[in-house]
Amino acid sequence: MANNDEIDDDSPYRVHSRREIISLLNNMLEKNQLLSLLIKGGDESIITSILEIDEAANALIIDAAPSASLNENIVTSNRIGFEALYNNIRITFTADKAYKVEYQNRPALKVGIPASLVRLQRREYFRIATPIAKPLRCTFRITQPDGSFITIITLLNNISGGGVGITDEKKILPTTTGVIYEDCQLELADNTLVSVKLQIRDCKEFKMATGKTVNRFGCEFINLSRAVEAAVQRFITKLEREQNAKASGMM
Repeated sequence: MANNDEIDDDSPYRVHSRREIISLLNNMLEKNQLLSLLIKGGDESIITSILEIDEAANALIIDAAPSASLNENIVTSNRIGFEALYNNIRITFTADKAYKVEYQNRPALKVGIPASLVRLQRREYFRIATPIAKPLRCTFRITQPDGSFITIITLLNNISGGGVGITDEKKILPTTTGVIYEDCQLELADNTLVSVKLQIRDCKEFKMATGKTVNRFGCEFINLSRAVEAAVQRFITKLEREQNAKASGMM
């Protein structure tokens, strides 16, 4: 799945007006809008919110991550992504660097006010991370040249109405982009399984903290049925509610 913050500068979805950007960020601040902060190409994410907008210093102050190790990963990242669903419009922007600061005697992070942002009024582009504590699976059933089948089990990293991000820990799934797999089973919450058709859009090798390397894929849904699309959207809504509840201290 493509990162929509990389939409061309002349795209009608990209906003360059500083006044408009600051106005939008102020509205999000006033409504305590939650944002997903993504690093490592979206492989790690936290839920945060804007605490203050300092126009003079060209800075946004945002909530810090809940752990010191996550904060360290954020401040050592060279590219930080932000995503939010504000009034059913997907907002994305990036920052090159984050810095540790204090805000009202608590840890916070500072990033630059974005020079531009992308505003898409399509919910299907909003990507949300799946629970790490209870990993979900995406299973591929692949036909071999001799007519036999092999089953490849991958882990679900994130999901949107447009596709999924997955990890192949055993590096079995072919890395060729553009291939469409007709027979895939996607595991959602509460032991719900849905059948989907997936196209491989990108693949990157990723080195884990243990030193082990895995393959991470971005996959696009192909011709989702209405029933499956509804199940995916219900699952995304459930994840959003759970993450919002955790961020607000209700879970």
